[in-house]
Amino acid sequence: MGMCDIIPGVSGGTMALITGIYERLVTAIGNIGPEPAKFLIKGDMESVQKEFWKVDPVFLVVLAAGIGTSFLAMSGVILVLLNEYAVQTFSFFFGLIVASAVVLFLIIEEESRDIKAALFLAIGALAGFVLAGLNPASLGHSLPVLFFSGMAALCAMILPGISGSYIMLVLGQYEYMLGVIKSLSLVEITAYVAGGVIGLLLFSRLLKYLLKTHHTAMIAFLTGLMLGSVRLLFDRVAGAGGTIGSAWIFVAAGIVVIVVMEYANRRFSKGT
Repeated sequence: MGMCDIIPGVSGGTMALITGIYERLVTAIGNIGPEPAKFLIKGDMESVQKEFWKVDPVFLVVLAAGIGTSFLAMSGVILVLLNEYAVQTFSFFFGLIVASAVVLFLIIEEESRDIKAALFLAIGALAGFVLAGLNPASLGHSLPVLFFSGMAALCAMILPGISGSYIMLVLGQYEYMLGVIKSLSLVEITAYVAGGVIGLLLFSRLLKYLLKTHHTAMIAFLTGLMLGSVRLLFDRVAGAGGTIGSAWIFVAAGIVVIVVMEYANRRFSKGT
């Protein structure tokens, strides 16, 4: 999951599904709440213990350790790729995102792909296009910016098909956080993780509610958001001096990766 999460366009949630831990992960995160604190105030230690184990803490700690280890191992590799092979790397990311957007849109049932879905797709695409052109990197990398970036990126974990790393890329924090992870800058990492945890606690139920009650509109909007924001990757490829021929090879490679992962996702989800 860590290797997937650190690459924009590849969802760690998909890998969790393939490896059979997705439902356990979602259940554990969903059980995080204020109940243990309430029982602690009342002095009901037995209830505190029960609520604590509902969160599946050993599982989450082991999973977090694996993801963190992967982040440390991969951050330096990706920084080298971005610095030495910018055209190829951003083209690969471009292919990943476009293919991921198509896969995400296919979640919508065929009979629900109507004018309403098309409208939300267009709204999302416009929002993504505008966001990608705002140059969020101008915000800098202060601790509050990293905090709110963490809120946005980790909330992406509970959205189908959305990559937290891609959210960081669009927000202009991706390369910076790779450097932070590589150098183990604990203050910046703490700000980012704290934002992510608070974001999950505050917004996870709202996002789940929206996906349940307005599923088609949400998926169409998210698909459009991803497609519109690929403007950022196109600009990165062009800015790095990429040529049509060399870039498209790596775009195709990115698409192939998503196709293979989606095939594995469907195969393993059916238990075959």
